[in-house]
Order: sequence, then C-alpha cells, then structure tokens
Amino acid sequence: MKKFLKNLKLSWKYTKDKKVFLILLILMNILSIVVSIILPLYYSKIIIKLANGEFRSILLIAIIILIIEVVKSVLHYLNRFFAQCIYRDSFSKIQLNLAKETLKLNVNVFEDNGSGVFIQRLSNDASNLADIFNSILNYVTDIFAYIGRYVAILVISPIMFVYLILATFLLWIIEKKRANKVNAKDKEVRKRKEKASGFISELVRGVKDIKMLNAEKSFIKVFDSRVKDSNYGSYQMQALDRNFRLYSDVLYALLDFIMIIFLLFMMIENYIGVEGAIIIWNYSGGLLYVTSFFGRIMDCFKNFNLSSERVFNIINGNEFPKEKFGNKKLEYINGDFEFKNVNFSYGKNKVLDGINFKVNANETVAFVGKSGAGKTTIFNLLCKMYEPNKGTITIDGVNIKKLDKDSIRGNITIISQNPYIFNMSIRDNLRLVKEDLTEEDMISSCKMACLHDFIMEQPEGYDTMIGEGGLNLSGGQRQRLAIARAFVQKTEIILFDEATSALDNETQANIQKAITNMKGEYTILIIAHRLSTIVNSDRILFINEGKVEAEGSHKELLKTCTNYKHLYESEIKSRK
Repeated sequence: MKKFLKNLKLSWKYTKDKKVFLILLILMNILSIVVSIILPLYYSKIIIKLANGEFRSILLIAIIILIIEVVKSVLHYLNRFFAQCIYRDSFSKIQLNLAKETLKLNVNVFEDNGSGVFIQRLSNDASNLADIFNSILNYVTDIFAYIGRYVAILVISPIMFVYLILATFLLWIIEKKRANKVNAKDKEVRKRKEKASGFISELVRGVKDIKMLNAEKSFIKVFDSRVKDSNYGSYQMQALDRNFRLYSDVLYALLDFIMIIFLLFMMIENYIGVEGAIIIWNYSGGLLYVTSFFGRIMDCFKNFNLSSERVFNIINGNEFPKEKFGNKKLEYINGDFEFKNVNFSYGKNKVLDGINFKVNANETVAFVGKSGAGKTTIFNLLCKMYEPNKGTITIDGVNIKKLDKDSIRGNITIISQNPYIFNMSIRDNLRLVKEDLTEEDMISSCKMACLHDFIMEQPEGYDTMIGEGGLNLSGGQRQRLAIARAFVQKTEIILFDEATSALDNETQANIQKAITNMKGEYTILIIAHRLSTIVNSDRILFINEGKVEAEGSHKELLKTCTNYKHLYESEIKSRK
C-alpha cells in the first residue's frame, strides 16, 4: 500500500489541474451510490404489490422507478464525461513528459533495448497511470454502495448478514490467491510484449528492405515465433485467471443455493417476512461477487504499480541512464575543437585509442580510412551522443562536459549516411529544426541541396507527405532532404558523414559545389569513401586503428602516407 500511495502521489501532478472535474466526478459518484441503494427497495415493493394483487399502486412505484432510472442514466453520462476529460488531459501530459524524458536517455539505451520497451511504456503504461484516479473514484463509489447494501441486510436480518460476511470471506481467499498468481505472471508477459512490439515496429519501418531482400518468409517466421511467444504468455496468465474464476463461480453457486435454503427456513419459522426476504435477495445478487470486485481492485492497483515503476523509471532515471550536460552556455562559438588523448570502446571493442587532433574554426577537414577505423565515432563523440572512456574533447577551448546541450547540439549539424526522415510533409520536416523558418530560407536551403525542382514536381509541393522514414523518397532524395535540413539550421559546425554516398554524380557535384561555397564561413568536417569528393579540403586526416596515422593536404598525403595513396589509387582503378 505504501508503494501504491507513493506512485499515486507521483501521478497526481498530471491530474491536479483538473481538480474541478474531479470534484464534480466525486459528486456524481455520491449520487450514484444513493441511487444504487434506493432502486432495489422499489423493485422489491413492485414484487410485493404484484404478489398481493395491489395493481393500482404499482403504477405510482413504476413512475418513481422510471424517474430514478433516468436520473441514474444522466449521472452515468456525466460520470463518463468528467472521467474522459480527466483521462484525456492526464494521458496527454504523461505521454508528453515521458517522451521528453525518453529523448534524454543515452543513445546506447535504445541500441541495447530496442524500441518495443519504450513503445509499450509510452502507450499502455501511460494509459494506466492516466486512468488511476477515475478508477479509484469508481471503486470507492462501488465500495460505499456495497457497504450500504450490507447495512440494509444487517437491519433486516443480522443472521443473513453474518452468513454473507462468512461467504464473502471464503470467496475472498480464492480471489486473493488468483490476484497474486496472475500479477506475478504479468511482469513476464509485459517483457514478452515489449519484444513483440519492437519487432512489429521493425516490420513497419523495414517493409521496403524486407521486400527488396525477398525475405518475407524468413521474416514472417521470426515474427510468428515472437508473437506466439508473447501471446502464449498472455494465454498462460489468462488460463490462471480462468481456473480460479471457475472455482469462484462454483463456490458462488453453492453459497447462493445455501442462502435460498436459509431464506426459506427463516420465512417458514417467521424470522423474516416475504418482503424482507425479497429485499435481501435483491441486494445479495451483487454481494457475493464483491470478492471479484475486490480482486479487480487488487489487479488495478498492482497493474498501476507496475506501470508506474516502468514509467517513472524512465522519468526519474532509475532504470536507464540519461545524458549529462554541463551548465556553461556559449552564446556564440567560433567553431574550433580538439580531441586530446581520447579513448572510446563499444563494449570490449576498442575503437579510438588515444586519438589527438585539432580543427580550427572555419576549416574544412576530411576524415578517411577503412571501415571501422573510428571516423563516425569521432562525430558521435563531438555531438556528445557518447561519452569518451578517457581523454578530453573541447569546443572553443571549453571541455564539452561543461557545456549545456544547446551549446553543443545547437551549434553542430550532422548529416548521416542513412538519415531518418519523419512521417510528415517536407515543410514540417524542415521546420522541425527551425520553427520560425521563412518560406524564402526554406526554398533557398532546398535549392542548395538540389531538391527544390523535385519538390515542385510534386502535386502538393512542399506539403507533400513523404511516408514513415521517407518511404516515398529514393535514397538520394532522403539524403538531399537531410542536407537541406542541415542548411536550414546554419550551425557553425557541419558534419557530413558519407552524406553524398547515395547521390548521383551530377547531384553530388552540385552538393559539393554548395559545400565549397560554404568554405571559410563554417567549420566543415567530411567523412567520405569517395576520395574525389574531399581532395579540395584544407586538411585530410587518415584514421587507422583509432589513431591519426597521417594528416595534410591531398597532395601531401599522396607523398607521405602509403595507405592513403593505396586507397586513392584503388578508387581510380575502380572507375575504369
């Protein structure tokens, strides 16, 4: 209970803005309690009047019941309305906060866990938190309604009251065991669902590649295995629930039979009248199922605790590590940076081994080397996507560990080989990085990226929807859009990570011309396998086994670095 109250307190901040609605919801629930206690009394009177042949007085009772039922329907309508308003607002706030905190997590958290973990928490678990206060009010309403019925039975017949209490206790024992076993299984089921959700996400995002690889059969085989594993876990949990429900239902039927015998005996012995027996029978219909009701409360509370743990472990950073930034803000940066004896490893795989180099502001520097040499890692470390195991990285002479997020990522743009394009219009994709983007700047950026003509060929122009992950675009078009996105940002440092690899020669030449026009105004870093694209760089760093093996201009490296010369000559031969 202590854990539940703690989680409830944490969830309250998402609901407290709707206090007026909560008060109105409580009022509707109190009136509903009164109605639920009164109605059985009037229904009992109708049965008595029918038995005694008093048909004329039945009409008046029927009118009263009609009025009460209409009031009951209006109360239920208002109850649902207020509850839905509270849920909608709370759910939106929880999802928004959870999304913000998810974006603060370290990149390797997503690489290690997959997307399913976060999809489930952003949807199902957030929903459970948003609904808890509505659920509590509904349960409290039902509890008071049950108490009212028990009190009414106690007044009519203390003997039947004791019987119903004992019967409820027997059913409660079974219900408690059921709830404990089912909720213990629920943790395992949720983990299986996370894995299945992650794979479903892969199916949607990777559908084009699955088709191109003709891998539908093998993918569906793996998909079938994961979904079956998830569903079988749910089936096992449902089987536990089903078995315990059977025991409860059989015991309920037996207890119901015993109660009929008790009522007959008490009427025969004149301990109770027919009217009292009918009222008890009407009230008791739901009382023996009160244990199922309390079982639902236990399920709800345990489900809420589990969802709270999963959501607040992200929000409060208890399960997954978050990115850490300093407090120092640079209003303006020149754009020079330095790596000093930097080491970095992916697990046990060492990528950078004491690397040292410096890049001056407004310099264009290219990084070349074999795959796995550590070129992309350098970019990721500079953007603080990862933390170095050892050494120091500085921007304008300041250790990036001391800088705030905006000073780093607000001044660096990275254009990757496989950029992610969002399922929005072209215009919205560009405005993601600059909300106040003018039409003029947007068109100018797209022209620099050689994308404007393609956009204008589309029926919707800049409002063309491009599908999830840029599904409706070719690889080259996706990269050009990513390049346009970078031009929109106009940051002091621009990183091109194989950004022109999917472009045709003509487009690449145009992009190369745009990059050349930016020389001297921005710090530009380029990773390229095609050395012809970087021969005009101010400097070229040849990276080998996590270190700078050589640096200099293209002509200098041809003379001083054998490995660079081999790479360049191999490229020339491959063109012939």
